[in-house]
Amino acid sequence: MKNRYGANERSQKLKYHIQTSGRSLHAQEMAFNDIRTTLQALIAIYDNCNSLHTNAYDEAITTPTDESVRRAMAIQLVINREWGLAKNENPNQGAFIIDELTDLVEEAVLKEFEAIAARGGVLGAMETGYQRGKIQEESLYYEHKKHDGSYPIIGVNTFRNPKGDAQIEIELARSGLRRISGQKCAAVRSDAATPEADGDRRRQRFRGAGRCGAHLLARTDQQRVVRGRRAVPTQHVRVMRSDIPWNGAGGTAIRYRPCKLSGHRSICMDC
Repeated sequence: MKNRYGANERSQKLKYHIQTSGRSLHAQEMAFNDIRTTLQALIAIYDNCNSLHTNAYDEAITTPTDESVRRAMAIQLVINREWGLAKNENPNQGAFIIDELTDLVEEAVLKEFEAIAARGGVLGAMETGYQRGKIQEESLYYEHKKHDGSYPIIGVNTFRNPKGDAQIEIELARSGLRRISGQKCAAVRSDAATPEADGDRRRQRFRGAGRCGAHLLARTDQQRVVRGRRAVPTQHVRVMRSDIPWNGAGGTAIRYRPCKLSGHRSICMDC
């Protein structure tokens, strides 16, 4: 950092957080996930990381339960309080393999710095999707090796349980976002089905529903035109654009043609 970016003394003092690998959590033989997490946490603590997050074993399929979170926390407590070697300053430093891995990581990091700089820095690389593409490439590479067996994973692609995967009763807790989204969509549909609803309140709830609201705004207008329940000149029909972010959140945007009655580029309540 000093040689490449002219970093001062304070910025060279690296403080870092480590989270154990989520990719190493597997739905098959889930009880083995804690073993992998323990080994990863041990290496992180040996390296004197400033903070550490240990994943729960059931995160492969659901939101962690109280029991799995307590087990994940116990991994750190056992290493820090019971494993005496972890109380020493980086016991692995100086070993050939550690020095070799350090050099390899440093070389790879400098190579990434050069690749990002060649694309105009971090922001320029983001515009071309470089970072996202690298993550996807690595994920695809890992999944390919996992499925063809070239990267052995105990209980997943090798040493499988001859009795089959054990049936573990875990209540899935992944419906939070769907439930919230469903509530928003239901509220939007309710307003769309009530012509006398207040116009300002309708627009607010349409926008708050993201893609669903954008879709229903256009759908409502199309129904008014097609079904002929209310005479609506075509110049008042909203135009859908899929290439513009909706409300800055990456959904679908709605552009309005000027209303010939009011002249405003907005929803014309007379329509």
